[in-house]
Parts: sequence; C-alpha cells; structure tokens
Amino acid sequence: MEMEDFPHRLVADYFAALSHPIRVKILELLRDGECCVCEIFPAIGAEQSNTSRHLAVLRRAGILKERREGVKVFYAVADKKVFGIIDAAKRISGQQILARAEALR
Repeated sequence: MEMEDFPHRLVADYFAALSHPIRVKILELLRDGECCVCEIFPAIGAEQSNTSRHLAVLRRAGILKERREGVKVFYAVADKKVFGIIDAAKRISGQQILARAEALR
C-alpha cells in the first residue's frame, strides 16, 4: 500500500467496521453508556459467540473500548462522534427511501 493511500485505508476500515446491522445495533445499545457483554447479546437478539465476533471487529477498529471487572467485560463507545456518522447515514438512507417512493408514484 502506498503511503498516500494510508489515510484512505483507515477511513475505509472504519466504515467497514460499521457495515453490519448487528454492529450498528450494538452501537445504538451503547449510545447511553457502557454495557456488560452479558447484557449486549440478549438485548440485540444474537448468539454470544456471534456478538463477541462483532464486538471484536468494533474494538479492533477503535470504535469500542473494553473494561474488565472480574470475569465481566464491559464495552463502551470510544468516541461518541461515531453517532454523528450513524445519524447522518440514517438521514441519507431515509431521504433515499423517500426519493425512491416518490419515483414509484
């Protein structure tokens, strides 16, 4: 990879980490603060192993941070600005849905 491509790769990797519905659900759950992994998987309706894989992707991307307390692992959003990205994506996709509906009329 060329050095001038490095910043673009970082941005692409960040967006790739956000590119799964379960990961977005996890982030929405953590919008109000940290949660134990034991609370996350039942809240999003996914298996523990599957949830753990998604949490690892978000953690590796620097989107989540973890804290251990005994045997419990707590996750929190590393930078709340990620919610600006999620909210912007929701607005854009909502506008696209409306535009498509208008086109079909």
